[in-house]
Amino acid sequence: MTKKSRLKQRYNMYSLNLPTYDAKIRKNKNGFEIYDPLRRKYIALTPEEWVRQHFVNYLITEKNYPASLMANEAGIKLNSLTRRCDTVVYNKLLEPLMIIEYKESNVAITQKVFDQVVRYNNVLKVSYIVVSNGIRHYCCRIDYENQSYDYLTEIPDYQNLV
Repeated sequence: MTKKSRLKQRYNMYSLNLPTYDAKIRKNKNGFEIYDPLRRKYIALTPEEWVRQHFVNYLITEKNYPASLMANEAGIKLNSLTRRCDTVVYNKLLEPLMIIEYKESNVAITQKVFDQVVRYNNVLKVSYIVVSNGIRHYCCRIDYENQSYDYLTEIPDYQNLV
């Protein structure tokens, strides 16, 4: 068994409810890293990062989201604090359309998780909020005109967002 296949086998223990893909993983002196195509660099491979990279890959390959209109760890100002959204999806005018929050696969999606992303949305005012732990995915469409939201049964294709 090659070094690369042992590495992939080790991280396949984090099986997710997302399509698998050929993730670029490497080992350095501090542990393992996974390549993030949006940030164009290797990132420490944590269980949450494993979910993020699989979800981003799913959006790009299955839902036709343009990688050029997505950002991981997008910074925002919330009150006087700087916060980072896990992933933000933009339209062609670079206006935010969707915020995605990730948790590792063994973390339950709770109201507290939704509250966190809703606070971020007070700044960005997106139409879609997604929360995923890689096993369960929740997507809400926000209707600002009627001050309501709807849970969707699936993540929309990119062309249906704009």
